[in-house]
Amino acid sequence: MNADALIANWDIPWGVTAALAVTAAIYVRGWNQIRRTRPEMFPLWRLISFLGGALAIFVAVASPLDTFSESLLFMHMAQHFVLMSVAPPLIVLGAPVVPMLRGLPRGLIRWLRPLFATGVVGPVGAFLTQPKLAWVAMNAAYLGWHIPKAYEFALASEGWHNFEHACFFFTSLMFWWPVIAPWPYRQNFSRWLLLPYLVLADLVNTGLSAFLCFSGRLLYPSYGTVARLFGLSALNDQIAAGAFMWVMGSTVFLIPAMAITVMLLSPRRQRMRAQMVAAHR
Repeated sequence: MNADALIANWDIPWGVTAALAVTAAIYVRGWNQIRRTRPEMFPLWRLISFLGGALAIFVAVASPLDTFSESLLFMHMAQHFVLMSVAPPLIVLGAPVVPMLRGLPRGLIRWLRPLFATGVVGPVGAFLTQPKLAWVAMNAAYLGWHIPKAYEFALASEGWHNFEHACFFFTSLMFWWPVIAPWPYRQNFSRWLLLPYLVLADLVNTGLSAFLCFSGRLLYPSYGTVARLFGLSALNDQIAAGAFMWVMGSTVFLIPAMAITVMLLSPRRQRMRAQMVAAHR
């Protein structure tokens, strides 16, 4: 098998693809409607971001990242990276709550209105996106599914494998929500807390990545029983996977941490904070 196979082998899951297409259409419809009243809050880049996140999910589940995930650990870890660190932040950057609600058909909105009238939806959303729970959920899913027995279990069952990917995606949505704080999310904590939030997540990723790189033994036996592709041994494949997770994971966590630090220390923000303090005296 040659390198062209890494580009040409696509296996499109039509159910997921249809769901993504419908979700994207709902968002576009809602984005167009809300632009009439809040154009400054929903510029074009939010639309591009959301659609980019939906496209990233499609690439993760339909492209060679999925096709070769059972043969190359490196490809499987790249797939997990897209589902956890590419698609979720792009979708959250799209501030999806209001556009998705505005984009729903009117009949469905009327059907959902009693649910929103109960006052339960808002508190549940706030609970799921509070930093402590979001951090624990994402890292528990990340570490838990990479335990060798759990990983092998998911690899042996398509249903559980899909559930594993759903865990990665939805807990990562929770994780990135307080970092990006999309409107109308209400942030009731200091932005300084996001620095340990991100750095500690990076330490978790570093620990798992280093274990894959330096364990010196094959952690996932399934990769030792399949035909090896491109002349890459199972152990070297594992080392490459760990190195990819290490470099790309640290990039995704530490760049936002540095950006938040710069924003918090900027003179303009310091002046705004001093004005707010003075106004409350």
